[in-house]
Amino acid sequence: MAGKSAHSDGFAAAHLPPREQWPLMRYDTVPELAAIPERINCAAWLLDRHADAQGERPALHHAGGTWSYAELRRRADRIAHVLVQDLGLEPGNRVLLRGFNEPMMVAAWFGVLKAGGIVVATMPLLRARELGFICSKAEIALALCDQRLREELEKSAGASPLARTLYFNGAPEDESLESRMAGKPGRFETLETAADDTCLIAFTSGTTGQPKGCVHFHRDVLAIAETFGRYVLKPAADDVFAGSPPLAFTFGLGGLVVFPFAVGASTVLVERYTPESMLATIRDYRVTTLFTAPTAYRGMLDKVRAADVRSLRTCVSAGEPLPKPTWEAWHEATGIRIIDGIGSTEMLHIFIACAGEDIRPGATGRAVPGYEAKVVDDAGNEVPAGEVGNLVVRGPTGCRYLGNAEQQAKYVRDGWNWTGDAYVRDRDGYFWYQARADDLIISAGYNISGLEVEAALMEHEAVQECAVVGVPDAERGQIVKAFVVPRAGRAADDGLAKALQEHVKTLIAPYKYPRAIEFVSELPRTATGKVQRFVLRDR
Repeated sequence: MAGKSAHSDGFAAAHLPPREQWPLMRYDTVPELAAIPERINCAAWLLDRHADAQGERPALHHAGGTWSYAELRRRADRIAHVLVQDLGLEPGNRVLLRGFNEPMMVAAWFGVLKAGGIVVATMPLLRARELGFICSKAEIALALCDQRLREELEKSAGASPLARTLYFNGAPEDESLESRMAGKPGRFETLETAADDTCLIAFTSGTTGQPKGCVHFHRDVLAIAETFGRYVLKPAADDVFAGSPPLAFTFGLGGLVVFPFAVGASTVLVERYTPESMLATIRDYRVTTLFTAPTAYRGMLDKVRAADVRSLRTCVSAGEPLPKPTWEAWHEATGIRIIDGIGSTEMLHIFIACAGEDIRPGATGRAVPGYEAKVVDDAGNEVPAGEVGNLVVRGPTGCRYLGNAEQQAKYVRDGWNWTGDAYVRDRDGYFWYQARADDLIISAGYNISGLEVEAALMEHEAVQECAVVGVPDAERGQIVKAFVVPRAGRAADDGLAKALQEHVKTLIAPYKYPRAIEFVSELPRTATGKVQRFVLRDR
């Protein structure tokens, strides 16, 4: 520990993996990391210092108006008082947060941290079984939940240790968080925590099985702002952020809270986006910085030329691979070079990315300052440039699973985080995504990247989106199979399937073409928008 813990409830520390199973944590790679004090509450750094210095600056824009930094702090402080005085929160207690991308969710996030609690934020789409698992795994007794999402939380009661819940945004008065807040003081003295006290437990989206709780410290929140934020994103105080990722998703937490608040900028919160509403948000709020997934960029392509996006300067994509055709089409339409990035819940945020003229379309980028990355074989030996292998990374953040020694031993080996992604590193240090390591398709002795086949299919005008997996084949071991969502008005028939196969053969080596094509109306996705390829393989 970097200092004496402020937590009287030691659950999180007791359920960390043994130190020898942690990745090597590097705080000497950029000066800002070394300057993080041993005692710091990230809520004080992100919110209080701006409320003190420039309280009337806008912090949150939403359909009902704008909250200044001072107003957001008042709300968060009242929530902290409710948690401590009415719900009996002790430092180190876990608090479940359940809400949409709207101001009370952000105020609750800060309120928990200011009181010394640990945030466990959950996606709005999660169901009772998933919520019950999370509450049980993290031994959560307290919850703050949007009234509109209470049904599934109540259904989870039988499998959950939850004891006290308050609801916001329209709850009956006896259960209302706002009613409790009304009688509380507008100032709460933020608890001074150790930099290495846990501040959040983020659960993975469960793309490969049961969700895993990823433990992150107050130091980690500052670290992502001082690496990707400072050196790649480079935000300014007059920037206006917006984006579609849920706040419970660490991509959304960073893009909509941590990075703007690190510099005193503001963010626009919209509960549900469509391509049309995202473009309208950019226009109406003069958004400068957009965080969203490749699917959303594709969805806006047909409309962006006619939209007013003159304010937009920076676009960030993560959550799933960004196809080169999407990058090129967006650049042609807007002149903006999308920052692609790879991050993970285990690492908290993005650790490989490039910006501006450093971007090479189709490449994820280079290691973000503060991080190291390499491509290794299954034994952990670095492979030559141009050869496919496993992406491993280390830096100021890293994987610490909550009470899961088996998965910890798989993700962290010899101090490196094994991301589970297959990559190629070129001679200039750029990393090129190939597939999830378990998604690499081996057919008749050839290693085939499903992403490469997807990118080729996406260049056909009849394809709205697609996903490619390997399926068993008696003769070849595996064959390439594509699941294709055709554009509206295109007949999903054998003629289109053959046309797509021939199209792929003209763009990449013919042995890579999809020998099977299945047309679907939509692709299965997690709550964070990632394609569930294992569901497609299981078909």
